[in-house]
Amino acid sequence: MIAVHDTRLILAAGGHTEGIAVIAGTGSVAWGVNASGHGTRAGGWGYLLGDEGSGYWLGREAVRHVLRDAQHRGASDETPAEDDRFARAVLGHAGVDTPTELIAAFHDRPDRTHWAGLARTVIELAPHDNAARELVSAAAAHLAELIITVARNLGEPLPVVMGGGLATTSVGVELRERLGDHGLRVTLLDREPVLGAPLLARATGLWDGRAGRAG
Repeated sequence: MIAVHDTRLILAAGGHTEGIAVIAGTGSVAWGVNASGHGTRAGGWGYLLGDEGSGYWLGREAVRHVLRDAQHRGASDETPAEDDRFARAVLGHAGVDTPTELIAAFHDRPDRTHWAGLARTVIELAPHDNAARELVSAAAAHLAELIITVARNLGEPLPVVMGGGLATTSVGVELRERLGDHGLRVTLLDREPVLGAPLLARATGLWDGRAGRAG
């Protein structure tokens, strides 16, 4: 038995033994392999060093936007106005009333999953709010950069399979549009990554065809 990175399973589950897989969930990473078996990746550094374009990144950047905006207006200790849906949504997610309280709330709760959950709120607000829309666009740009970096390092256009919680959101939609300009076609993974294990095992010579299982 061998252990493989989730990106390899995503690519195989998408029906490819050659191509690029990108995960856009709590974290972010892209990995690819070409026909000669050369593999390379971009991102996947973890939330302290990177994970740009991920759910956690979106949540953290939403918090940072609220703090910067309040600081600029000299309103860090004030409750946002009723029509500031973005700030009120971020503060509501954190369970606080003012931007100043948001600072402590963020540091007191280092759970990445909690702040990644804020990404869904940002995405839902994007059609109606400029700040949210800019963050969604920035996330797509970061993910596109990962994929384009992998494609460039592999030296050839390859199919791209996208998995993770952001894949079916507006982040995924914009990502596909951006990559289309570079001749890269993206498909969304519509099944569990583990279903790619048999194809991956056959491709790596670890599949026992008679037994019908990977060894």
